[in-house]
Amino acid sequence: MIDHLWLRVRSVADSKRFYSTVAPVLGFELRKDQPDWVGYRGTGGSCSFVSGDEATANVHLAFPVADDAAVREFHRVALAAGYRDNGAPGERPQYHPGYYGAFVLDPDGHNVEAVCHRPE
Repeated sequence: MIDHLWLRVRSVADSKRFYSTVAPVLGFELRKDQPDWVGYRGTGGSCSFVSGDEATANVHLAFPVADDAAVREFHRVALAAGYRDNGAPGERPQYHPGYYGAFVLDPDGHNVEAVCHRPE
C-alpha cells in the first residue's frame, strides 16, 4: 500500500477542482493548497498533485468506500460537475465476487475509481 502518492498534473487548479468535488464522498480532505501543488489526506493515506513539465501518464487511482451507495454518489457527483464517465456503478465480478465500483476520468485523463469490496 502506498502511504503518499505524488502526481504531476497539467493544471493544479483543475486537479483541485476535481478532487475537491469528489473528496467528501471518498473520505478525504484538502490539507495543502499552494499555487504549484495541492494535497489531500484521508484515513488510508494521502496524495498530492504538483505542477510539472509533463503530467504523469496512465494512472488508475482506486479509493475504497464503505458501501455501494457511496460508489453511486461518487459517480453522480463527478458527472454532475461535468467530469467524464469511464464506467457506471456496478458489479465487477471479473475482479472478484463482491467488487462494486464506478470510474470517472480526472482532468489529466487518469482513471479514478470508487470501489466497495463487499464480503461474500
